[in-house]
Amino acid sequence: MPGIRGPSDYSREPPRHPCLKINAKEPFNAEPTRSALISSYVTPVDFFYKRNHGPIPVVDDIERYSVSLSGLIKNSKDLFMKDICKLPKYTVTATLQCAGNRRTAMSKSRTVKGVGWDIAALGNAVWGGAKLADVLELVGIPYLTSITQSGGKHVEFVSIDKCKEENGGPYKASIPLSQATNPEADVLLAYEMNGEPINRDHGYPLRVVVPGVIGARSVKWLDYINIIAEECQGFFMQKDYKMFPPTVNWDNINWSTRRPQMDFPVQSAICSLDDVSVVKHGKVVLAAIICFQITIKGYAVSGGGRGIERVDVSIDGGKTWEEATRYQRTGVPYIADDSSSDRWAWVFFEAEANIPQSAEIVAKAVDISANVQPESIDSVWNLRGILNTSWHRVHVRVGQANL
Repeated sequence: MPGIRGPSDYSREPPRHPCLKINAKEPFNAEPTRSALISSYVTPVDFFYKRNHGPIPVVDDIERYSVSLSGLIKNSKDLFMKDICKLPKYTVTATLQCAGNRRTAMSKSRTVKGVGWDIAALGNAVWGGAKLADVLELVGIPYLTSITQSGGKHVEFVSIDKCKEENGGPYKASIPLSQATNPEADVLLAYEMNGEPINRDHGYPLRVVVPGVIGARSVKWLDYINIIAEECQGFFMQKDYKMFPPTVNWDNINWSTRRPQMDFPVQSAICSLDDVSVVKHGKVVLAAIICFQITIKGYAVSGGGRGIERVDVSIDGGKTWEEATRYQRTGVPYIADDSSSDRWAWVFFEAEANIPQSAEIVAKAVDISANVQPESIDSVWNLRGILNTSWHRVHVRVGQANL
């Protein structure tokens, strides 16, 4: 709606926390430190990774802001914030993860294209808002609909955000109508994050949250919702965020041969240690061998609502393994797929180990469908550097500065 948006340029960027590691300034892309990432099960907004494709949009007049619903439906409709807030409010604890998480490690195997992310391009928040399934009912689309009478099969989300990849046009993405109209899928039009109004970095005043799916489909700064017959034809659906085999390069790539990536695979990473760490810990003697006590902490998560069945930790590069403790809330046992657990959220893991003077520590997770992280980066390497879910490895030496 004209008149509600101020100019979007880099001179009006919001303030950010100084602990963030800035991976790109314009557009702004940043992640927290490893230790900050696992300081809380619910990620503080300041520490939640920032992923942008252009300047942060400015919505000046919330009273006049609206989202237009149109496309292959009988009646189009403009929804104002007051309309959305009248719908039942739901809170969903869900982890969003950039598809490029851990790209920097993949680039060390072979060069890839994209923002360099360490292991913290994800975060877990309590999202509050209306279910998309309820919103679509307002325009005559019932729950559990796969196709509208006019042939609509997909729901496209169009952002206020403008980006160069769309030749100055808006960022956009889509999900299947069957997912959008399923209330159990918990897709939200979210206006709250961790109990507060969503801030500008994360989509103020309204964003989509698609749990269990790569973050690229959770469109921020929502402007339009279109019911369409085919997948969104935007750049980030058709010419990005697709998983190609290692044999494909920029000379032989054919984007149409791969579907847009939706669910993210099982993932874990060690956050209590850097890739190369020197530590000082208590010494113990086991069977006449001097060892050093260390605590290994990190996160594990899988897409599609699949819980984490197990996290394995090795202190000898993957030759032998021990199972780590898993939890979401301190003192509450985590049971994958149990009603007491957050199905769309990460788990933290922790293990105590006695290591020799030098050790390669490895973590890998297994989800409830028995999907397990692959051993090597080379096996999942792709030219865009997405979905690096290989075993996470860190190297530790005790008490010496020179590695």
